[in-house]
Amino acid sequence: MTIVERTQVFLLPDLGEGLSEAEIVEWRVAVGDVVTVDQSVVEVETAKAVVDVPCPYAGRVVTLHGAAGEVRPVGQPLITIAPLDGGDEPAGHATYREEERAGSGNVLIGYGTGHGSATRRRRRPRLAVAPEPADLGPTSAAAGGAAAASGDPAPPAAALVISPIVRRLAREHGVDLDTVRGTGPGGVIRRADVEAAMTAPAARLAAVPDPQVGSAPVADGDVIVPLTGVRKVIADKLSRSRREIPEVTIWVDVDATGLLETRAAINAATPDAPVSILALLARICLSGLRRFPQLNARVDTEAQRIVQSAGVHLGIAAQTDRGLLVPVLRDAQRLTTAELAAELAATTAAARAGSLPPARLTGGTFTLNNYGVFGVDGSTPIINHPEAALLGVGRIVDKPWVVDGQLAVRKVTQLSLTFDHRVCDGGVAGGFLRHVADCVERPALLIAAV
Repeated sequence: MTIVERTQVFLLPDLGEGLSEAEIVEWRVAVGDVVTVDQSVVEVETAKAVVDVPCPYAGRVVTLHGAAGEVRPVGQPLITIAPLDGGDEPAGHATYREEERAGSGNVLIGYGTGHGSATRRRRRPRLAVAPEPADLGPTSAAAGGAAAASGDPAPPAAALVISPIVRRLAREHGVDLDTVRGTGPGGVIRRADVEAAMTAPAARLAAVPDPQVGSAPVADGDVIVPLTGVRKVIADKLSRSRREIPEVTIWVDVDATGLLETRAAINAATPDAPVSILALLARICLSGLRRFPQLNARVDTEAQRIVQSAGVHLGIAAQTDRGLLVPVLRDAQRLTTAELAAELAATTAAARAGSLPPARLTGGTFTLNNYGVFGVDGSTPIINHPEAALLGVGRIVDKPWVVDGQLAVRKVTQLSLTFDHRVCDGGVAGGFLRHVADCVERPALLIAAV
C-alpha cells in the first residue's frame, strides 16, 4: 500500500446551524508539516464567527484544499494528511471514526475528541510549496506526464499571496491577482500591489458587472460592496422574515423614571454586581413571556403547527464590526437579574470581539433590541426568523409628562413590539406590551410577579 492510498482527507465540518460554507482566513500549517490529533490547522470565518478548526488526524500534511480568502463548502475536502513513515494508519483515525459513529461528527476546538492537545507554536506564514512527485496521487502524476508528453504548456503558476487581507481586498475590488506583479520577496503580492492595480483601467473595468448577466452598470467612482459573509446572511434572513411572516408592530410611550431609580438603588446596594437597564428590561420581558407564552414560539410551516418553546432563549441584538449579530442566552428564565446582567455584558463583548462560537448565535426564541443606543426614538424592526416576536426599546430622554394631574419632566422611552400575527392576535400582543410598559413605569409590579 502506498502512502497516497493511506492518506486521510478531513472534510470541512458543519460549523453551526444553517451554515453551508466558510472562508479560509489563515492556514496554521503548511504542506510538509507534521500535525497531531486535535491540532488547529486552519482559521475560518463563517457568517457568524471566526473559528479555529482542529484536525482529527495525525501525520504529515500532504495537501491544503483552498487558499486564504477562498470560500469552501461544508463537506468538501479541507486538508489531506498522510501517516508518518512506518505507520499503517494515521494516529487518531480510530478514535475519530468511533466518535463519528457515535454521532459527534466533526468537532471544533473546545469540543475535541478527548485527546489532550499538544503544545503548539504559531508558525510564520510562508509560501505554499508544491509537493514532491512522491506525494502526488497516481491521477495527478499521470496527468502531469501526459501534458509533458503532448507538449501542451503547463498551467500558469498561481499568484503568490500569503495575506488573506490582500486576497479579500482584491476580491472586493475585482482585481485579478493572476494579472498583478508582486513586488514582495520572491514575487509575493502585497497590499500596495493590489491598490496600484485598482487604479488601472483594466481593474476598474473588471469591477463593473457584466450587463449581459442582468447587472446594472456601475458608474465610475461607485463603491462596490460584495454581498457576502455576515451581510449576505443578514440579507437572506431578513428577506425570508419579510417574505414568510405576517408581522405587525405596536408601540407605546412609557415613563421610565421609576426603572432608572430602581436600577440606581440596586447598584447602590450591590456595587460589585452592577445591573444594566438592558438586564432589567430582559427581566421584564421574561416576566411577560411567562404570562404570554404565545410570543415565545415559532411557526413550523412544513408541519403546519405552532411550537411554543419550554425555555426562553433570549436573543440580544448587538451591533459589531461584522454587522448586526443576535447572540443568544439559552434558558434565560433560569438566571437571576444579577446573572442576567453579567451574562449580557460578557455575551455582547464576546460578540463584538468575534469570539462567540456559531452555536451561540442561533436558536433564539425571542429577541430584545435596544436601538435607543443609536439615538433614535422608535422603529418597526423585522422579526429574527424563525422567532415570533421582538421587543424594541428607543432612547430614554427628558420629556414633559403628566403625573397626578400635573405636568412634569420625566424620563420617557418608546417600546415597540413586532409580532407574528400567525401565533397570536392583538389581544395577546397588546397584553404583553402593556405588562412590559407597566413594569417599566412601576417596577414594584415586576417584583410582585416573580
